[in-house]
Amino acid sequence: MNHRIFVAAVSLLIIGACSLSPAEYDARTQKGPQKVTAKIEKNHVEVMVGGKLFTRYKFDASLKYPYFWPVCGPASNKSVTTETSEPYPHHHSLFFGCDRVNGANFWQDTNERGQIVSQGPKLIRESGNRVVFTDTCFWRQPGEEPVIRDMRRITISAPSKDLRIIDFRISLKALTDIRILKTNHSLFSARVVPELSVRSGGTIINAEGKTTEKETFGVASPWCDYWGTRSGVTEGIAILQNPDNRWYPSEWFTRDYGFFSPTPMYWLEDDQFDLAKEHILTLRYQVVVHAGDEKTAGIPEIFEQYKKTARRSRAQEVQMEFLQRQVLSGLHSNRYGF
Repeated sequence: MNHRIFVAAVSLLIIGACSLSPAEYDARTQKGPQKVTAKIEKNHVEVMVGGKLFTRYKFDASLKYPYFWPVCGPASNKSVTTETSEPYPHHHSLFFGCDRVNGANFWQDTNERGQIVSQGPKLIRESGNRVVFTDTCFWRQPGEEPVIRDMRRITISAPSKDLRIIDFRISLKALTDIRILKTNHSLFSARVVPELSVRSGGTIINAEGKTTEKETFGVASPWCDYWGTRSGVTEGIAILQNPDNRWYPSEWFTRDYGFFSPTPMYWLEDDQFDLAKEHILTLRYQVVVHAGDEKTAGIPEIFEQYKKTARRSRAQEVQMEFLQRQVLSGLHSNRYGF
């Protein structure tokens, strides 16, 4: 390109950019994936999107369990979840826990009744179009041996300026024989701020289009979205269940005051679930924090894409397991001269 023409073209681009309003400029420059960064602080992992705080994964040893808070909406930069709120202030934002595990309580009550203790997260990928970190946690009561070791892998991305995604994978290994009795206090859960709750005019909606606690409670569905309008800004948070999960699609425990969770433990066959020592239960979820309602955010389409990704991931895992068996078989054969 001729030097003069190049300079003129660049000048026109600069003039065009300067003529945009700040809002228009932000909209144009923030299309596509946003940069995500993560760093480990003393007692939390801090995750930023586009230079602004998105969430903190809190893991201090004094906590009942690790949890995410705040979980900031992409439009307001305010948390769509509450760290604690009446009723039931033990619901901490976005978290994983369970009651009635071998007689212990890893959901509420004092730490003496049970506590999920982080061993300290590790950053796998600290910046780019996504960040990845892992955490290992022990489920224990003070002075006693842990009954479960869980291994978490958390991937956070921002595919657009209006979407934030948390992929949460947790593998629970039984360190002794485990029995969980029927409980509504179980597994992956979220509690939205009161302003976004159904009681304040917000909406909870599942994949079948059912709304409110009355229509969604106890209903099996691949996903639920909880959204509302606060100070003129509409935002929400959706939980998607991975199709490979045991109990998929699980029934939901929903509340108009702002709580929702895919909670299979409340609808267990024979009112109990047993996990033998050394066995592993792996569960995966995708959390979508979004601007607008579920249609504007495209939650149904996001779930369809999540299903395809889940199938590919599972196929890769099966292939890897097969290759590992082949390698081990080969080593065994060579070792004994077969």
